[in-house]
Amino acid sequence: MELSLFFFIFASIMEQKHTREEKLEAFGRLLDVMDRLRTECPWDRKQTNESLRPNTIEEAYELSDAILKDDHYEICKELGDVLLHIVFYSRIGEEKAQFDIADVCNKLCDKMIFRHPHVYGDVVAKNAEEVLDNWEQIKQKEKGGNKTVLGGVPASLPSVIKAYRIQDKARHVGFDWEDKQDVWAKVREELDELEAELKREDKQRSEKELGDFIFSVINAARLYKLNPDNALEMTNQKFISRFNYIEQHSIKSGKPLTEMSLEEMDKLWNEAKNNEK
Repeated sequence: MELSLFFFIFASIMEQKHTREEKLEAFGRLLDVMDRLRTECPWDRKQTNESLRPNTIEEAYELSDAILKDDHYEICKELGDVLLHIVFYSRIGEEKAQFDIADVCNKLCDKMIFRHPHVYGDVVAKNAEEVLDNWEQIKQKEKGGNKTVLGGVPASLPSVIKAYRIQDKARHVGFDWEDKQDVWAKVREELDELEAELKREDKQRSEKELGDFIFSVINAARLYKLNPDNALEMTNQKFISRFNYIEQHSIKSGKPLTEMSLEEMDKLWNEAKNNEK
């Protein structure tokens, strides 16, 4: 009952629209909390950019999980955690006399205004695609901006996301299939080359061809406006759910997974699949 009351109160709070003054007050409160923690908390006081980095990556993934689950409560919570890190890095920058949170906000605003001439200038953008095309070209004109088309793709991005971003950036300068259906010939070509190398049992070349095949599938997904990273993660979660069903049945029956036949596991897998419907 208490939990239900909590969620009811939270939902009621979230339905209320805060005024600009309340939003500014809340952000000011966050800055005050950060200042005090940095001064009085032994753990917060010892943190550096390098020590925070792994936690920041973890928080970004936790936010990603919440978004995929469409859990509004968790999204709000995880956004707060990510925001805390932004404020934390800014505080460290201020201590080193490098930059502060005002610099971060102002640089962001200046960049957004410069990259949206269709809003803040006289450039015409009829749709979202034209906005994105202009965006990539504008980024190369910025002072300190990307010097090459693919220069803005972070080297540390996960491979699936990186492949998608590489292809998408190339698309904005016209390097793309004229007809999206043409991509399937390339996918089949890469699959044939992969199968040929696998038959030769050449691991190094097989791995190279596997990469080419995956890249072509990601390209196909992009052309059909599907997000391959989201799709793969949904399949991961689906596999985990179905395999957990098999494992739970194994525990209940007292028969270890290692002693179950593939036929038995397939039967349970199909049960789990049918339960999803």
